[in-house]
Order: sequence, then C-alpha cells, then structure tokens
Amino acid sequence: MAFQLPELPYAFDALEPHIDARTMEIHHGKHHAAYVNNLNAAIAGTDLENKSIEDILANISQYPMVVRNNGGGHYNHSLFWELMSPEGSAEPTDRMNIHKAITRDFGSFENFKKEFTNAAMTRFGSGWAWLCVNDKDKLFICSTPNQDNPLMDVVDAKGTPVLGVDVWEHAYYLNYQNRRADYLTSFFNVINWHEVTKRYNEANEGASKF
Repeated sequence: MAFQLPELPYAFDALEPHIDARTMEIHHGKHHAAYVNNLNAAIAGTDLENKSIEDILANISQYPMVVRNNGGGHYNHSLFWELMSPEGSAEPTDRMNIHKAITRDFGSFENFKKEFTNAAMTRFGSGWAWLCVNDKDKLFICSTPNQDNPLMDVVDAKGTPVLGVDVWEHAYYLNYQNRRADYLTSFFNVINWHEVTKRYNEANEGASKF
C-alpha cells in the first residue's frame, strides 16, 4: 500500500484535559484511518502509488475529487498530530525563529493569535486554519474548506503550512459540542512550537538571518 496511518507520537490521553482521549482515539483511529484507506483504494494500480503525498497535492487539480479529499485528509492529519504535544505551550519562546517571524509579520504574538483564531472561527462548516510561509519567506494566515490545504494547486493562497488546526466537528464535538472557541483556546495550550519552528526553518531558507 502506498500510504500508511502514522502512529501518534503520544498516548491518546496525553493531551488531556485540553483534548480528550476518546476524541483522539476516534479522530486518529477512525477518521484518519479512513482517509488513508480511501486514498490507497483510489490510487491503486496508478502511478500515484509511487508519488509522495506532497507531489500529489501540488498537482491535485489533475486528479479525481476522491484523491483530493482523502489525500488532503491524510496529509492534514499527519501534520496535525505532530503539531501538538503534551509538552506544548501557549506561546513560543522569544528565542525561537518562529516567534521572531510572527512578531515581524503580525506585529505581536497576540495579534497573530487573534488573526489565527478568527480564521478558524469564521471557517463556515468544516475545514482548517493555517499559518504558512509563502514564496517570499513571509508568514500568512488562511483557511481552507474540507480537507484542502495550502499545498494544493486549487487554493487561492499557496504556501507551506507550519501550523494548522482542524475545525471539523469530529475534532472537538465530544468534549466541546458547538463551542469551537473553547476548543481553539485549548488547542493553544498543546501546540508543539518546537515542531512549528522546525517546519518554519525548513520552509524558510532565510530563517538564519534572525
């Protein structure tokens, strides 16, 4: 099979009380697993079996919607698990490159948090909010519907995602019901800023200038 469900880098209950174990178990073991299985079924016997998920997404307009939905779902969730940690924190330290870049491009961390939360809150229905690096090495915030993401050639704002939050109801409904704002507040308590910084550094060749 071309793609596999990655293991969580922590136990199901490791993010409690912010994100409950039952939600994590269903989200990873049911929802993400279904995206992987459906993606593999859709590309079976085609040359897509030999391509990376990033290559598939970069040319997603060429492929059927089933590949777009499930390929996006696989990539987005694989990233999402890595962006959270039991040792996560509400804010990166001011020594991290990502903190310096956020301050540069948004004026302050509080301004960034407000804009990011607004992007997540105003995404109607299901989707994601993203912090990305564009091709000019600048950070920007956007949101995408369903399982789309900024790597796809069908979105308006293209870039490399370094932070993303899932605002599909299956990501939070068991614990927060319709209180998306409370879920987003909790999400900020488990962000793995070391991973965000790593992805920012990899995406931004100019990061060493700080």
